[in-house]
Amino acid sequence: MSFVDEALSRIPQPFRGLLLRHRELVKFAIVGGTTFLIDSTIFYTLKLTVLAEKPVTAKIIAGVIAVICSYILNREWSFRNRGGRERTHEAFLFFFVSGIGVVLSFIPLWISSYVFDLRVPEVSLATENIADFVSAYIIGNLLQMVFRFYCFRKFVFPEDMTPDDPVGEPTEQLGRP
Repeated sequence: MSFVDEALSRIPQPFRGLLLRHRELVKFAIVGGTTFLIDSTIFYTLKLTVLAEKPVTAKIIAGVIAVICSYILNREWSFRNRGGRERTHEAFLFFFVSGIGVVLSFIPLWISSYVFDLRVPEVSLATENIADFVSAYIIGNLLQMVFRFYCFRKFVFPEDMTPDDPVGEPTEQLGRP
């Protein structure tokens, strides 16, 4: 039994059925949480050391590394039952969509940093870090998450190639055609 199946088996009905119907979204969210940790660790390491004066550059570097990890995890786990494209075409679309997502994630940080000027010495270091976290990781990640999930399902991994639910229940029992 997989980690997700084990976790889902502990959730009471009717929530379990809802989560099973949205299994890809659950896996996408877990991958997102993992890449969030990768992204934020790299971002704050760079921002608090060698790129202290360039937070947007630090965010771009962190975002690119997180996107590479995201492709591997989403291709091999979240959307492994989807396909319909050659791997090179699929990878190109994934990185193109993710590139737009990276831009969406750093726009709020850029606005916070350079429009509202929430940078030291205009504000305290604590205020700067809180503003960076809220703008980059809450607002920015929400924007890119919605965009990327829609585009991944619609364009990158368009075909569901599994006739039955991976847990063993036919899809019609879960309310899907």
